[in-house]
Amino acid sequence: MTAPERRGTTTVSDRAVRRIAGRAATEALPGRAARATGASATVRGGRAEVTVDVALPYPAPLTPTVRRVQDHVTARTGELTGLDVRTARVGVTALTPDRTTEPDRTAEPDGVPVLGGRVPLRWWAQRRLPLGVLTLLATLTCGALATDLILVHTGHRPAALWRTGALHWLYVHGPGEPPVTAAALGCALLGVWLIVLAVTPGRRGLLTAHSPAPATRVAVDRGAVAALLRDTAAGTEGVDTVAVRVRRRRATVRAALAFGDRAAVRDQITDAARRALAECGLRRPLRLRVAVRPLPVWTPPPAEAAPTPLGAVAPAGGS
Repeated sequence: MTAPERRGTTTVSDRAVRRIAGRAATEALPGRAARATGASATVRGGRAEVTVDVALPYPAPLTPTVRRVQDHVTARTGELTGLDVRTARVGVTALTPDRTTEPDRTAEPDGVPVLGGRVPLRWWAQRRLPLGVLTLLATLTCGALATDLILVHTGHRPAALWRTGALHWLYVHGPGEPPVTAAALGCALLGVWLIVLAVTPGRRGLLTAHSPAPATRVAVDRGAVAALLRDTAAGTEGVDTVAVRVRRRRATVRAALAFGDRAAVRDQITDAARRALAECGLRRPLRLRVAVRPLPVWTPPPAEAAPTPLGAVAPAGGS
């Protein structure tokens, strides 16, 4: 029998794990039109971190559906790769209308979706780009300084010109000179910027939603909410084009009317948009504003003829 230390090791690449996770996301909802729009994976030894972006079918309860995709991707990826996969991160990038299957609603007897857990109002960003830039600058600076010091003490070489030049410049320039003041102001602004990044959540494009599980956080992209409202308003009879703008606290729907009653169409769009927003389960409900603008070719609907009062004589036609 071969000794354990001579059997070799099996290494699963990040690319393989990423493809398996993307495929698992498409298998999470049998019979529904779910698809993966992007995936990333990081393998460190026997553990893996997976992130999957998906387009989910609509209508469907968002939170239970995302939870189902998350559990399936985590379990399936760990089963096929043999790695210890942490709970997968799932991002919803789009909602695809699905008219063939009725949504599986998890609701209370009165029809209100079951919501639970404490959900933050904003989704905090990891600030990877600022952190990466600062880390790179610090690494290059410290590495250059350490290399020069090692060469000076071990190789008996003179100090680098950039180091001696920097020390000489600092020696001959005082605190009140313009270059020193400008450098100090730049460092102060950089510090203020870092403090702002640390105390603000970021990710302005994400809207947090309720989650039935305390350990699960759900967020919906504002673009997906805008696409949902656009599809909802476009399905109203008489509407030609629709423009939607979703902000952090307000959603605006502007529809161009080709035919039909303006007030009735506006009420229909408002009711449908409110139902769509309610099904998203957003943590902070959006204020809805609907505007209907008639097109130049629009003509008002004909008014119904008023009934003839009892006992009145209708005017005779002709001469």
